[in-house]
Amino acid sequence: MPAVDELEAGPPTEVVLENAYRKASAVRGERADALVLGVDTVVCLGSRIYGKPPDATAAREVLLTLAGRRHLVISGLCLISDGVARTAVATTSVEFRALDQPLLDWYLASEEWRERAGSYAIQGRGAALVERIEGDYLNVVGLPVSTLLDLAPGLLG
Repeated sequence: MPAVDELEAGPPTEVVLENAYRKASAVRGERADALVLGVDTVVCLGSRIYGKPPDATAAREVLLTLAGRRHLVISGLCLISDGVARTAVATTSVEFRALDQPLLDWYLASEEWRERAGSYAIQGRGAALVERIEGDYLNVVGLPVSTLLDLAPGLLG
């Protein structure tokens, strides 16, 4: 994957769409004949985007901010085919449970938070942090397959 300068701030939906476009365009530049998909996912609370934490202290701060609250996971998809870019957005609401110190310490010690937007991975131990979700679970994992199939209905056949 080519290096891409990603936006880290701004309106979350605009950020994910622009980043997905940049990723797809970068790959498309290397493989002009290919069908290319770019995807970007952010975790946000209001307009504040929580990216990948640089260390355990930052991860703890993010998790404490999300604790007991509802946040959004927003993914932007950009599919480029025959020189035409099509985009779509998926949004899932995730509500965290209140996080007590033992649960928070257990999760941080797992180091699963590394390289994870919002400092958690719902498909792993991070599921223990979640009270409920509304929307596409796969979006929170990182690829909203239903949205991708809506974007490219002929993709499977």
